Amino acid sequence: MTSAPNQPIPARPRNVLSIQSWVSYGHVGNAAAMFPLQRLGFEVWAVNTVQFSNHTGYGAWTGSVFPPDLVAELLDGIEARGALPDCDAVLSGYMGSEGTVAAVVDAVHRVRQANPQALYCCDPVMGDVGRGVFVRPELPDLIAAQAIPAADIVTPNQFELELLTGRTVGTLEQALEAAHALRERLNPAGPRIVLVTSLVRSDAPEGSIETLAVTGEGAWLCRTPMIPLDPPRNGTGDAIAALFFGHYLSSGSPAQALSLSMSALYGLLDLTHRAGTREIQLVAAQNEYAQPTQVFPAQAVEGQA
Repeated sequence: MTSAPNQPIPARPRNVLSIQSWVSYGHVGNAAAMFPLQRLGFEVWAVNTVQFSNHTGYGAWTGSVFPPDLVAELLDGIEARGALPDCDAVLSGYMGSEGTVAAVVDAVHRVRQANPQALYCCDPVMGDVGRGVFVRPELPDLIAAQAIPAADIVTPNQFELELLTGRTVGTLEQALEAAHALRERLNPAGPRIVLVTSLVRSDAPEGSIETLAVTGEGAWLCRTPMIPLDPPRNGTGDAIAALFFGHYLSSGSPAQALSLSMSALYGLLDLTHRAGTREIQLVAAQNEYAQPTQVFPAQAVEGQA
């Protein structure tokens, strides 16, 4: 079978190396990040750091934590295919051990050697309000010392921003100050974007939740109604990191990426709430990722409009 004579040659696909956990049932880690990125048009090269039956929020699970050497071994195989120069971005999430942090940072360096334009987005999964720190005690310091300086974009939630900076975040001014302090520690050659998720502050309208994007050129805030999900659904942080990163890679605009990713997440969580399911409805909400039903604007709160 031959192609039609005037059919355009497809553009080279954009490729994201995603190093995260995996669950067979439900959606966290790569099981929450891969599909939204694919629906946005990206090829995703998934490297799984664990394979569990389900996320640990259920209190019981089966499966295995993979040795950190597996990350390097899989990168060896990808490199042997001559593919690393075509890797446009690296996304990392939950890192379960000291060795995994080092393996992820090494993977970022290897990708950048092959493609200096590749961007690294680090979702520093360490803890959350109410749960506190839920990773091994040594990991926050290791992530701060090794992964943060290598990152171009970092996506902490409010609790993680406080943990990484040692600052209290209760107002918009405090959130901006903490985000700028964290920005100064990111990869100096990159865009240095801090995305603060799950921001709940004393000076915000009641019944709302916000995400704040802070860059060197400006800062933007996106606010949506808070959906009463009890218990909070696992995987939402993984999904928003992937959605923001994907939209930023496509547009180069932090404000646009913030608006579209938060709007998509709201659509996903609204559908999940209406369905009454314990797991986020990642597949059912797929049309929200590229074209959200309801678009919430990103409002400039610093610098350029």
